[in-house]
Amino acid sequence: MSLTNPVPDLEAGIQYWATQPANYDGVLGGFGTGSLPRVDSLGSRRFLLDLLPELSTVPSPFQSLSGPPSKTQRVRALDVGAGVGRVTSDVLLHLVSDVVLLEPVEPFINEARSRGKASESGSEINDSGYRVLWKGIADRSKSVTFFKGALQSFDPIAPGTPLDRVGYLPQDGDDETETGFDVIWCQWCLGHLKDDDLAQFLQRSKKALRDTRSLIVVKENICGEQNEPLTVFDEQDSTFHSVYLAFKIFSGCWSQIIQEKFNTGFPKAVSCKKCTYALREA
Repeated sequence: MSLTNPVPDLEAGIQYWATQPANYDGVLGGFGTGSLPRVDSLGSRRFLLDLLPELSTVPSPFQSLSGPPSKTQRVRALDVGAGVGRVTSDVLLHLVSDVVLLEPVEPFINEARSRGKASESGSEINDSGYRVLWKGIADRSKSVTFFKGALQSFDPIAPGTPLDRVGYLPQDGDDETETGFDVIWCQWCLGHLKDDDLAQFLQRSKKALRDTRSLIVVKENICGEQNEPLTVFDEQDSTFHSVYLAFKIFSGCWSQIIQEKFNTGFPKAVSCKKCTYALREA
């Protein structure tokens, strides 16, 4: 890797994250036991409900009386770079029917799978000793399907053979793999991709969206000022952190940013700003 022109290194990134604890504290850089997980997950749910109010399971002021009818088909989401399943359990399973979870780091995907299996059995504590109870898994009304792999090679339309699945099972002959996704959620992981890999992943993701209301949601660290299209390279985990303008310009070259929001309420010790973007095909 050139020191003057650094690029993300997949193996270096995986090796770094494999040394971190396979729990919320590990995936959140030491902030897993404070207010950050709850603030982040509630903000993500609110962001998604603003755009897809039909996902609300209770009467909500976000639902429009003249809006689109609720979907009769099961709502599917893809959670990439999913770590130990924090976004799957704390955000997506509260709003959608089925989640496909993708994670390349072995200790993380093993922990996510352990949490899902414990939830399916009705246990409140998994094998690692963490409290878990993923919504809709014990009663088989919702599902999570686990894949081990990296974004560089993952195709949402043809994901291959899963590691496991918990919760709801489709009826015989009901192949859901080709039905696409209503939401593709990318949180704090796209910085691990080189520009070409990122563009190709986004193109594959766009083809996997189910219809014109489907979304790609990107939540990223935004470091630096907003007036220059620059990026900051983090040698520790071999990732890029984009400043606001650079990420906005790059995203706009393939899709339409329909909503963006700087996230608030994080601990003061969190140095980089957090921004969430919702993308639809222009």
